[in-house]
Amino acid sequence: VQLQASGGGLVQTGGSLRLSCAASIRTLSTYAVGWFRQAPGKEREFVAAMSWNGGTTFYADSVKGRFTISKDNAENKVVLQMTSLKPDDTAIYYCAVKTGWISETLATRRSAYDYWGQGTLVTVSS
Repeated sequence: VQLQASGGGLVQTGGSLRLSCAASIRTLSTYAVGWFRQAPGKEREFVAAMSWNGGTTFYADSVKGRFTISKDNAENKVVLQMTSLKPDDTAIYYCAVKTGWISETLATRRSAYDYWGQGTLVTVSS
């Protein structure tokens, strides 16, 4: 399984970006999906996740109300829509997928995911 993240770039505070992650698998319908990010000098942290059936989403407190995760099973794509961006959102963003079921606890753990993309850089200027 390969994941290709794209959509990063430079944006001003308050702006929006849409990250996309294309998966080279037959279907995403049996995978939970997630986004993590890693800022310079910091550990990779959880951002958002969605259950395999799309029925449940999880978000880090720092992005609730601003970011939205979604997945398109037909196109095998995971999307992270980011709005009201802040300088603290500056990081490399990584997508990841996990086979089967996911809980809120598992969603935040890097070790729970089976496959990772290479990351896309988001820079928010003040």
